[in-house]
Amino acid sequence: MGALVQTDQQVAVSGVEQDQNQYLTFMLGGEMFAIPILNIKEIIEYGHLTTVPMMPGFIRGVINLRGSVVPVVDLSARFGRESTGITRRTCIVIIEIHAEGELQDIGVVVDTVNEVLEIPAQEVEPAPSFGAVIRTDFIQGMGKINGKFVIILNVDHVLSLDEMTMLSQVGAAE
Repeated sequence: MGALVQTDQQVAVSGVEQDQNQYLTFMLGGEMFAIPILNIKEIIEYGHLTTVPMMPGFIRGVINLRGSVVPVVDLSARFGRESTGITRRTCIVIIEIHAEGELQDIGVVVDTVNEVLEIPAQEVEPAPSFGAVIRTDFIQGMGKINGKFVIILNVDHVLSLDEMTMLSQVGAAE
């Protein structure tokens, strides 16, 4: 009887480990990015955004998600690139981040969602110190998939509410 319980615990633990190695991959400006699946709440069709005055250019607006106001960030613009063009494959990925000791939902606009991939920990390299197309503190690691790299984002840095608030205040002052 004790062995059965122990086996169940091992399955649960390995399931958690497996989730920690799974990533949602998506395209943004022709490049593949990934976000740990544990941060993903849902994926919705792009539409019905309400613009908010005096926000920085990377804040597309807000959406009503089952009665909650969720800010929507254009990741491409957040990375200092051109805004994401809207196509029929454009999606909003709802991400759960830790902000000020609470969980906060933030939507991010992506060109297209690809798939959920499992990337073993030994296939993830640390962020490069130079030559990256985005700030290195935004990068959690570089995952290797079929000989190519995918940029694994550190969502708590990319979507830092403190930094985005500071940038919106700077934008309003200008």
